[in-house]
Amino acid sequence: MAGRIEDYALIGDMQTAALVCRDGTADWLCLPRFDSHAVFAGLLGTEEHGFWRLAPTTGAETTPPHADRRRYRGDSLILESEWDTPRGTVRVTDFMPPRDGAPQLIRIVEGVSGRVPMRSELRMRFSYGRVTPWVHKVDGRTVAVAGPDSVWLDTPAETYGKNLTTYSDFTVGPGDRVALTISWQPSHREPPALPDPEGSLEATELFWREWVDQCTYHGPYREAVVRSLITLKALTYAPTGGIVAAPTTSLPEEIGGVRNWDYRYTWLRDAAITLSSLLRTGYREEARAWREWLLRAVAGDPENLQIMYGIAGERELGEAELDWLPGYENSGPVRVGNGAAGQLQLDVYGEVTEALHLAHMTGLTRNDYAVGLQLKLIEYLEKHWDEPDEGIWEVRGPRRHFVHSKVMAWVAVDRTIKLIESGDTDGPLERWRDLRDEIHRAVCERGYDPERNTFTQSYGSKELDASLLLIPQMGFLPPDDKRVIGTIEAIQRELSTEDGFVLRYPTAGANAGVDGLEGDEGAFLACSFWLADDLAMIGRVDEARRLFEKLLSLRNDLGLLAEEWDSRLQRQVGNFPQAFSHVPLIDTALRLTASGAYVG
Repeated sequence: MAGRIEDYALIGDMQTAALVCRDGTADWLCLPRFDSHAVFAGLLGTEEHGFWRLAPTTGAETTPPHADRRRYRGDSLILESEWDTPRGTVRVTDFMPPRDGAPQLIRIVEGVSGRVPMRSELRMRFSYGRVTPWVHKVDGRTVAVAGPDSVWLDTPAETYGKNLTTYSDFTVGPGDRVALTISWQPSHREPPALPDPEGSLEATELFWREWVDQCTYHGPYREAVVRSLITLKALTYAPTGGIVAAPTTSLPEEIGGVRNWDYRYTWLRDAAITLSSLLRTGYREEARAWREWLLRAVAGDPENLQIMYGIAGERELGEAELDWLPGYENSGPVRVGNGAAGQLQLDVYGEVTEALHLAHMTGLTRNDYAVGLQLKLIEYLEKHWDEPDEGIWEVRGPRRHFVHSKVMAWVAVDRTIKLIESGDTDGPLERWRDLRDEIHRAVCERGYDPERNTFTQSYGSKELDASLLLIPQMGFLPPDDKRVIGTIEAIQRELSTEDGFVLRYPTAGANAGVDGLEGDEGAFLACSFWLADDLAMIGRVDEARRLFEKLLSLRNDLGLLAEEWDSRLQRQVGNFPQAFSHVPLIDTALRLTASGAYVG
C-alpha cells in the first residue's frame, strides 16, 4: 500500500516530478513529461504497477523501515533521507537534475557509520502500470523497453533480475558512495549518455541556490515562503513556461470517494495566481515565460478561451478512466485527462487579466500582442459576462450565475480600464466604465442576501461559497464594507470545520450536491488561507496570524501541502503538492508581514 499523502517528498527537474515516500520508495514518476504515462504508478495501485525502493535491509522487518530523518538540502529540491539501523547509519540523496538531455532520477547511497546492507528494488511498468517491459543488458547497462519508451539503469553495483524486478544488493561503510541512476530515452534512439551523478548533484545544488537567491522576500515566514516558491518552480514546465496545478492525478479529495481528478495540466486560474506570487517575490523571468506560453496557447482563438490547456498549450485533454488501477487507498476511479477543459468558467478572464495587469505594473517589458489579447478578452466578456457558467470549482451540475465569476468579470474590466487610463493602450473607456458599473450593480443586487448580510454562491441561492472571500482582495468592495464583513462571518459560521479551516461550499454526502457529485471532501486549504487574508484586511490581525500559523502546521515535515485537509482523519487529501495551496500561503505571508502581525 502507498504511504499517506504527507509521507511523500517531491523531487523534479522542471519537466516532470517523482514522489518519494519515507520508506525510500519512489511510487510516482511520469516520463518524460508531467502528463506522460507513469513508469511508477504504485501510488495509485500496488507494487505491481511500478515502484523503485532503495532502503536498508536489516533482515527483520516485514515492511520497509521509514527513514529516521529526512530533509531537503538547504533551499533546494535535493532530498536527503537517513536511516539509523542496528548496523549503522546510511544516507540516501535523491534528486532530478535540471534537464540537459535525457531525464534522470539519481539516487546516491552514502555510508555514515558502521556497515549497512542496502537493497534496490526497481520494478518498471509502463503505461500507468499496465505494460511490463522487456528488461535486458546492453553493454553492461540495464534497459527496460516497451513500445516507444526505454528506461536505462546505470550503477556500479551488481544487478540481477527476479520476479520481473531488477534488484541490487550492496553494503556501504563510512564515506562509501554508491549511485544508481535511471534515464528515459525514446526506444528508437541511441542509448542516453552515461550519467555523472556527483557532477549532476553539484550542478543541481548550484541551480537551486542561485534561483533562491533571487527571492526578494526576507520576512519572518521566509522558510515557508521559499519552500513554497521552490515547489511552484518545480511545477513549471521549463521548455514552455506552462505551470501544472500538481504533478499527480486522482489523489482523492475524500479517501474512498470519487472526487479524483487529473491535475497535470495548466489551469489559467492556477497559473495566473502562481505568476502573481512569483512576481511579488522577485521572479520576473517566470512571469515572462508564462506570458509567452499564454499568448501561444490562446493564439488565433481568444474568444474560445479554455480554462486549461496542456503544458505545451494543447487543447484536447479528453478524460478517461484507467480501470486496471484500483486508486489510492481504493479511491476510484483513476482518471487521466480532464473533461473540465470544455467548461465555461468566466472567472478565468479576470484571473488572466489581473496577472497581465500585475506583470505590467511590475515593469515586465511591454508585449503588444498581450495588450491586444487583453482587449479581445474584454470584448468577449462584454457580450457574455451575464451568462451562467460552471464557476471556479468546475461543477458538473447545471450552470449557474456564480457570484465569484461575476466579480472576476468585473476585475477583468476594471484592470483593463486602468490600462487604458495609464495611456498604454486605447479603448472605449466610457463604455467599459459603464460595463464595470453594470456588473458591480448586478452582483450587489442579485448575489447578496440582505437578511443574512452575506453574498451567496450564486444569484438567488442560499448556499455560501468560500470564493466570496476574494471580494475584498480583488478590490470589488472595501474591507470595511458591512457586506464584506458579514460574508466573512457567515463563511466562518457555515463553512468552517471544527478546527477552523474552510470548506469550499456545502457538499451532500451520498446525494448529488450543488456540484453534481456525490460524496464530501476535506477543507480546501486555499480557502482557509483566503480567510486569514480577509481577517487581516478587516483588522482582526491576531486571529489571522493564528489561523495562518495553524495552516502552516498542516504542512508535512518537508513543507509541502496537498489540496485539502481532512479534519476527521487528520491528514492531507487531494493532489500533491498543490500549487493552489502554496500560492495563497505566500500571499498571506506577505500580507501578514506587511501588517506587522508576526509574533516571534
